[in-house]
Amino acid sequence: MSELEPLVSAYAELYLQLMRTMDRRMADQGASLARTKLLLCLQKRGPLRATDIADFFSQSPRTVTEAIDGLERDGLVERKPDPDDRRAKFINVTEKGLEAAAKTEPLRRQLIDQTFGTLDDDERATLLRLLNKASASLKSADAAD
Repeated sequence: MSELEPLVSAYAELYLQLMRTMDRRMADQGASLARTKLLLCLQKRGPLRATDIADFFSQSPRTVTEAIDGLERDGLVERKPDPDDRRAKFINVTEKGLEAAAKTEPLRRQLIDQTFGTLDDDERATLLRLLNKASASLKSADAAD
């Protein structure tokens, strides 16, 4: 076992526990973590093609298309023609979609506060710095491939 494996395991366990808890709490309020993540992605990144969304979330295009279909049926996103490619559509979050994502904000904030609120300011700053450093290293290695 590598000396780094406990670190990776602890990070993965925290992430999975955070996602499971968030999904369960959102479901209790009639929301979905997967749908909320997609809406927030569109809110932050602007209109995207389904293929770009699939790449961003490392999901199959079919999975993303099914999710978009459901969001569109519920009026949370809309498809608009891509002016550069007649075959493609841009997915855009609607006002109703923005409102749905905003309703989950207090729940997301509460869980983040519960998770990281036990760390003092210096510990949070150190954790953030270290996570950013590890992320930059991985991005650099990925770009070199």
